[in-house]
Amino acid sequence: MRFMTAEPFRIKMVEPLKMTTKEQRQQCLKEAGYNAFRLRAEDVYIDCLTDSGTSAMSNKQWSALLLGDESYAGCKSFYKLEKSVQDIFGMPYVQPTHQGRAADYIMTQIYCKPGMYAIGNLHFDTFRGNAEMLGTFPVDQVIDEGLDSASGYHPFKGNLDLNKMQKLIDEKGAEKICVVIITVTCNGNGGQPVSMKNIREVSALAKKYNIPVVIDSARLAENAYFIQQREEGYQNKSIKEITNEMFSYCETATMSSKKDGLVNIGGLFVTRNKDVFAQANQMAIVHEGFITYGGMAGRDLEALAVGLQEGCDEHYLKYRTEQVHYLGEKLKEKGIPIVEPTGGHGVYVDGRRFFPNIPQSEFPSQRLVCALYEEAGVRAVELGACAFGKKDPKTGADIWPELELMRICISRRVYTDRHMDVIANTLGYIYENRDKYTGMKLVYEGPITSLRHFTAGFEML
Repeated sequence: MRFMTAEPFRIKMVEPLKMTTKEQRQQCLKEAGYNAFRLRAEDVYIDCLTDSGTSAMSNKQWSALLLGDESYAGCKSFYKLEKSVQDIFGMPYVQPTHQGRAADYIMTQIYCKPGMYAIGNLHFDTFRGNAEMLGTFPVDQVIDEGLDSASGYHPFKGNLDLNKMQKLIDEKGAEKICVVIITVTCNGNGGQPVSMKNIREVSALAKKYNIPVVIDSARLAENAYFIQQREEGYQNKSIKEITNEMFSYCETATMSSKKDGLVNIGGLFVTRNKDVFAQANQMAIVHEGFITYGGMAGRDLEALAVGLQEGCDEHYLKYRTEQVHYLGEKLKEKGIPIVEPTGGHGVYVDGRRFFPNIPQSEFPSQRLVCALYEEAGVRAVELGACAFGKKDPKTGADIWPELELMRICISRRVYTDRHMDVIANTLGYIYENRDKYTGMKLVYEGPITSLRHFTAGFEML
């Protein structure tokens, strides 16, 4: 039972949170163009915009910071990180980067080609933006259950659909598929895990056609924990045994270490292909710094080496996933429609089912983001019509995504269940009064549609 145990840590330092009035928050929203990304963090009470770089570090990580070697080339801190990464990934070649999107950029430059297709379960925004700038077509091929927020329980809604994958290969030709990217866990549809069976079968199908497989592994430990808990044959395997098997099925992995690495900055490009590693080295030198620091200070390399190991601790992972589940259950008790089952890093609310009176063209999930901040100072993020909407290249007509979600990301080792209660109670209040809310109008977007949500501007209708 959940309350037989509590957090597997104790809190020894606190950060005061700024309390604001509703009127102040309304003004903050107006000044930010009703975009949560543009709010000042100091004006946020509970920050659930992202789980990236928001973790609380441990005493061992803070101690490791003091050991950092700031040498330009060959620093000892790199070799500690290299050993830690090899232990978890089971792959020999490690290139650090300053954060995940830098590793994503390097990977895209190596694997993506103009006019070719990149298959994925659900590509996330930064890869999609990088790929589109190169003229590559990202194609989402998650299973149908993963695209239906009301589909109920499925243990692995992040799985790739092998039939869809085979159909695209048959239609376009294997020579037109440049890469298959498996994102674990799948961020676009609720932090849903991918099963080991699916990873194995996707890898086998790709290998049949000589298509390289890359794993986007920002939340590798959470995915491994779900495999351990839900997939037959893995209950008695350790998290690192599971991660080693996961990565045995790919050529390369990228990681935003700001998630399951439990650090505030850092990324990884890891591969078993020596030629790919040589290319990554050259790009890192141009864009990140020398190959043994990759844009990171030695102290950050040290903290990441420790954080990767702590992120694979089963007691921590149990606490982590149960806190997310706790919030999900509180929302369900209030009748609030969420993606089920809850994933590893957050709870995703279905904006269309929450606000059935607001059409998708009026951004219901973005409206919910604003309402949540206005009422309680809680910042979440829209993953719907703005983040994943796009234009038809021929007609210019809007194409709306199948999922219309608000993501409530839970920072690791930061908030208590009482904070979760504030979120649940506030959403309960908004849901009870949902008929009083109207939609929004997009008044500004950047030149790259797949990245527009970061800087978009809105008006209330």
